[in-house]
Amino acid sequence: MEQTGRESTAVQLTDAAVHRVHNLITERGLKDHALRIFVTGGGCSGLKYGMALERDVRDADVRFNFDGIDVLIDPNSLPYLAGATVDYIDDIMGGGFHIENPNAVASCGCGNSFRTRDSRATNSNENDCAGA
Repeated sequence: MEQTGRESTAVQLTDAAVHRVHNLITERGLKDHALRIFVTGGGCSGLKYGMALERDVRDADVRFNFDGIDVLIDPNSLPYLAGATVDYIDDIMGGGFHIENPNAVASCGCGNSFRTRDSRATNSNENDCAGA
């Protein structure tokens, strides 16, 4: 299934994120690759985000396009990412992707793991990122 990014309710990429992904693909010579965004179990809050540049599209993937950047999301991750915005922030502390997720009711101090209303924390100290 393919949708354009501007029409997507599942996930949005800011212009800064699109620009950074485009630069990564160009710098690494990864023509024909897409950005995969996924959610897996783990981290200190129970779920964690992942991103990878991949060439292979799986049959069940939902595919979005943001100004020439293909984004792939597997059907298991899609509900956790509904309404999320992926941004790229580059400041004096360094650069990195940041996900603003309306489904997250709690997140780890590092911002890489989160919990939803339906999930449970795997670590009693959600601000301790040592296990992430």
